[in-house]
Amino acid sequence: MEKESILIAETRETSGSANARRVRRGGGLPGVVNNEKGTARSILLNQHDFELMLHRHRSENLLLDLKVGSEQPKKVLLKAVQHDPLSGMAVHVDFLEISMTRKMRVHISIKLIGDPVGVTQEGGILAQALRSLEVECLPTDLVEQLDVDVGHLKIGQSILVRELTLDSKFTILSSGDLAVASVTKMQEEEVAPAAEEAAVAAPAEPEVIGEKERLARKEAAEKGEKGEKADKGEKKEKGEKKEKS
Repeated sequence: MEKESILIAETRETSGSANARRVRRGGGLPGVVNNEKGTARSILLNQHDFELMLHRHRSENLLLDLKVGSEQPKKVLLKAVQHDPLSGMAVHVDFLEISMTRKMRVHISIKLIGDPVGVTQEGGILAQALRSLEVECLPTDLVEQLDVDVGHLKIGQSILVRELTLDSKFTILSSGDLAVASVTKMQEEEVAPAAEEAAVAAPAEPEVIGEKERLARKEAAEKGEKGEKADKGEKKEKGEKKEKS
């Protein structure tokens, strides 16, 4: 791991949200340092210096030398940074004092590298399911990110945690069955139901009838009417005869 420059801080005597806002307006950045016994200590950093240091790195999972006041620098791990949702500036930081000879548990961010075959040649979509991997390692072995090659993935294939190849100095704590990344088939667009219903409900085109066909239909209708009248007359005649008898 790259050697870090010393980050300067001061002891912060007062706490609370109102005080923190005053500190930030003055160019300061409030923070907390926790030791392995769980004791917390409030500190004050220079906002500008911290932002410059943070921008030089690809992740916020950093090992730093922190000097508070006139004390000797101590090795700390940057555990968390709270950002303002609008400006993106850091508004609070959390550090953890560590021993350089004792292993620690950390989450290291995962970066996918390469262009999957399933995307470039088969029209699939790459999805990253796991953003960080929990590992155990010595502070001196800590890295900012883990590169995972996905260039060989085809549609329907995935990379699981147990398939990752890491240096023996790392002990993986995340479940081996977790998927890191996968390539899936692009879903076809479905026909909108409204369009289908409109097609079903659309009125039929008017029927075009030729002159000969019109005359034939008229003649058939007239014959039908005559036959119906004849049937009625016959029934009426039979009824009258029955009454006379």
